[in-house]
Order: sequence, then structure tokens, then C-alpha cells
Amino acid sequence: MCIRDRTERKYIALTWGSFTENHGTVDNYLSRDKKKNNLNILWLDGNFSELSKAKIPILDWGFLRSDATYDVVHVWKGRFFRLDLHIERFYKSTQKLRMPCQMDKNDLKKILAGCVKKAGLENAYVEMIQTRGVSPNFVRDPRQASPRVMAFAVPFGWILKQEDFEKGLDVLLTDIKRIPPSSVDPTIKNYHWMDLVTGMLNAYEKGNDTAILVDENNNITEGPGFNLFCVDEKGVFTPDHGVLEGITRQTVFDLAKELNIPISKKPISIQQLKSAKELFATSTAGGVMPITKVSGNKINFGKVGNITRQIHKLYWEKHSAKDWSESVDSILN
Repeated sequence: MCIRDRTERKYIALTWGSFTENHGTVDNYLSRDKKKNNLNILWLDGNFSELSKAKIPILDWGFLRSDATYDVVHVWKGRFFRLDLHIERFYKSTQKLRMPCQMDKNDLKKILAGCVKKAGLENAYVEMIQTRGVSPNFVRDPRQASPRVMAFAVPFGWILKQEDFEKGLDVLLTDIKRIPPSSVDPTIKNYHWMDLVTGMLNAYEKGNDTAILVDENNNITEGPGFNLFCVDEKGVFTPDHGVLEGITRQTVFDLAKELNIPISKKPISIQQLKSAKELFATSTAGGVMPITKVSGNKINFGKVGNITRQIHKLYWEKHSAKDWSESVDSILN
């Protein structure tokens, strides 16, 4: 994976190989490096280099075959939000791909926190990745490859910026079929994004903000990096099939319960989508985001709905709650 150093952004990346063999414990490494004031630090295959030189071997199965999994957690005002849930999903994904992560979970947490701390970020988008790695002599047996874990932190990014909340998202409902779960398990966060990227390109060409894809039965699934929720007179509901089981999606279920708002999972037809009283998307990259227009048709007269507002408000309030978040410093100390 190549990462470009940008003057307007501070990037930190760490890649896990035989980390403890070469550098001792993560605690020792982080404390030893505190004296350095270089924000562009990379650890890759046992060597340090500037981040602008970061690279992954071309023969890595992750690059050649999209044979990788990842997870993204965010930091807001110096606190990770629901970090343990993201960590658990990441490890489950590696197990489902039959390349279980061998790193200690606490070590991974320290690496993620170290990325954020070293970058000097208060609000960050933090990604952990495991690729299948490189197999000896380019043999076609994936079992022969040595998995590789890496992580990086960048400034927090938004699908819908805070200042555009009242405007909401203008999405394109495409006829592109999401990759079926019989082919690729959607509960594994993966880089099989060609259907999603095609949807995004179609949306951008038509002037929309993003896209929604359908399944083989023309029911609603999800969009590029976000889950979808509808609201009607009976409550809130979200697709039950063929979608990533997002952490923010689960958070909405937890928040709705606290707010005594009925919520469920079920198939959603195109007609149900278009006739919904409210629509909103959920993602680590922005939280709870209102959708006010679908393929030119206004939802709730183009205004943010009351249910969306309630869930959105409580979502951000939870970022300072100790049972929902964890400070970067507490992980490192």
C-alpha cells in the first residue's frame, strides 16, 4: 500500500511483522520514540523510513487479489469511540478469512493509539489492515503466505461534513447489484469495492453525493462505506441481508433502545425507500447522516427528520462517555 506524504495532513503508519523480536515490547518502542519529533514515521518489515517511502510488495495477495481485511475506528477529541468493538470485528474477519491475526489485541490497541499520538491528532480516522501477505516463490496456495498487519492514522474524514448536516445527502439509487453474500461474506470488512466504486462514479457523474446499491432481488443494501436506515410510522429499520454489520449501525440500535424508538432489521424494497418518512446513513466517517434526496426525489420535503436528529444528537454525546469511549493517553499509559 502506498501512502503519499501531504503537507496538509499528518500521517503515521506502523506495520507489524516480527515487531517484538526486533524492537521489544510495544511499550518500549513507543516510549523510546517519544524523543523523536518526526511526524512522518513508518515501521515496515523491521525497518524505519519516511512515510513518503511507504510501500507494500507487489506480490502481496492483498494488492494482487484484494485478499485482505481491515477495520476503521475514529478518534474524537482525543478519545477512541467503541474501539473494542472494532478490534473484535477485525479479529473475527481475519479468522473468517482463515488467516487469524497473531498479534496481541492490547499491542494492536497501543499501535493504533501510538499512530494517533505521534501524528498529534485530536480527531482522527484510524485504520488497521491485514493482508494475506506474500507466498514464497509466488506459489498460488494462499496458505503459504505470511499475513501482514499494518495501521495508520489520518485526520478525521466526513462523508457528510458537519456544516452540511441540514442539507443532508443527495444519493443516487442505482440498479447496480451488490456482490451477493453467497460470493463474498459482507460481514468481513473487505476491499471488494468495484460494485461500490462503479456506483460512486455513476453518482458523481449525475451530480449526486454518493450511491445506494441493491441486491439480487432489487432490495436495498448499502452504499460505499455506509449502512442505510429508513424511518416510517412504525419506527426505524435497516436491511437484514447482504450488508456489512457496521459498528455505527449497531450503535444506532443501542441508541434507539435508549431513546425507546422501535428498531428492526428487515428487507427494504425500493418503494419503501422512496416512501420513507426519513432516511439516514451511518458510518465511522461521519456518524449519523441524514439523506434528504434520493435520485431527485425529496425525503421529508428535503428536511432532516426528528428521529434522525435525536439519534444524531445522542450519538455525539456518547463520544465523551467513559463506557463508550477510551482516551488515547489511557491506552498508552
